[in-house]
This record gives sequence, C-alpha cells and structure tokens, in this order.
Amino acid sequence: MTINPDLQGRSYPAKEVYDVGREKIREFARAVKATHPAHFEVDAARALGHSDLVAPPTFAIIVAQRADAQLIEDPDAGIDFSRVVHADQRFIHHRPIIAGDRLVAELHVDGVRAMGGGAMITTRSEIFALAAGATDGEARDEAREAVATATSSILVRGEGQ
Repeated sequence: MTINPDLQGRSYPAKEVYDVGREKIREFARAVKATHPAHFEVDAARALGHSDLVAPPTFAIIVAQRADAQLIEDPDAGIDFSRVVHADQRFIHHRPIIAGDRLVAELHVDGVRAMGGGAMITTRSEIFALAAGATDGEARDEAREAVATATSSILVRGEGQ
C-alpha cells in the first residue's frame, strides 16, 4: 500500500491523558543523562519557582509519540511501520512540563511529500495540560494550557528501498 497523499491536513484529536509523575521525570532524566537537581529534588525545583519537579525538555517526546501512534495505526494512512525511518524532531516549549501535569496531544499532519516509492510525512503534536478539575476527555480550549509543540518528520521507505 502506498502512503495516502490525502493525509496532509488531517488532524487526530487528543485522546489518552498522560499523567506526569515525579518518578517518571526522574527515570527519564536518568535515561537521557540530564543531571540538573530540579529533575530529581522537589526543593531544587521550587527554588527555581516551580511547584514540583521539572521534566527535561525532551520529555515531551513521550506524549508526542502517543499522538503519532494514531497516524501510524490509521489503516487509511498506508504506513507500514517496519519501513519508517525517523528523520527529524523539534520542540517548541511554551512552559516547562511539571510533575502533576495531565497532558494530552492533538496530532496534525502538516506535510506529505512523495519521495521515490516512499514519502516524507511531517507531523505536529500540540501538547496541552488539562486544567485542574478537567475531565479526561475535556477538549474545550479554556480547559487546556499550551505546554509544547513537537514537530516530527518520518520517511516511509517504499518497496525495494
């Protein structure tokens, strides 16, 4: 199956809520060798003006990849994940990710460009924190705070490549 060129402009709504916990931040920080005390000690994070532990900037990839999965799993997309090569990843942070955040992400397909027998697909995940008391499925703008924008490009290799 070839990549569906009509993917460009498609959006996938926020679905699963990701609860950011202290231990998740500590584990991620260890894995990426981030050593700042604000990733491990609440007092160090509070000394910087944060309410709790601060996640390393690349922590947003966890939520962004969950949103990307909606595209990969969409049978109309025509993406064979075994043929995917991750080409680029960028983040714009609107505010730090903090322990206690409840995050959701909307996925937008910004570009589909044919390349030989394959395609380059560019996506944008808009990551939001749900407001205190918002329900898991809350989608109203006033119930969300922008946290980060993750832009990703994947190359889906064509047959024989």
